[in-house]
Amino acid sequence: MKDMLKLGLVLACFATAACVGLALVYNATEEIIAQRSQADLEAALKDLFPSADVFSDITGEIASPQNTVSFGSQYAIKQGDALLGTAIRASGPSYGGLITVLVGVGADGRIAGVKILEHQDTPGLGANAASASYFVDKPAKLTFCGQFAGKPVTDPFEPKEDVAAITASTITSRAVASVVKASGTAAAAWMNAQGGVQ
Repeated sequence: MKDMLKLGLVLACFATAACVGLALVYNATEEIIAQRSQADLEAALKDLFPSADVFSDITGEIASPQNTVSFGSQYAIKQGDALLGTAIRASGPSYGGLITVLVGVGADGRIAGVKILEHQDTPGLGANAASASYFVDKPAKLTFCGQFAGKPVTDPFEPKEDVAAITASTITSRAVASVVKASGTAAAAWMNAQGGVQ
């Protein structure tokens, strides 16, 4: 009994030390992780809208038209005072869980660009949606996300119809197309209300 008590106390001390150590590491790296995440987001926004100089946070102003697609952060993209477009960080269900996409929508009512930020889909299959080296149109070197740029938000966004699907990954293709469609429709409606869609 005495040995069991001693072993229990030793294990409790190790567990406490491990918890304290993890807490210290988390506190030390939390700010760095947040800064890197913000820098990555700003780089992605700048990539979607290269001429923009203002990214105003409008989170909460745009509601998703689909109950399966949730909207996170939202930005009004401007060059000076001119509204260039809107960007929405949106998530929806995919094959491996939620897929999170940054969707840029221009003031002309067309998709400015799409970037997959997070996913858990199968490597070599659904994960190809985020790959810069997987082409849905090899001769044109067009990536899965690249095909959305310039597409009017009024298009149907249906894989195997007006959206080229990823080989053997219809669920992922449909998930991304659904998130892009919902984001595009909602962003265009918001910009129209601001007098921004041409």
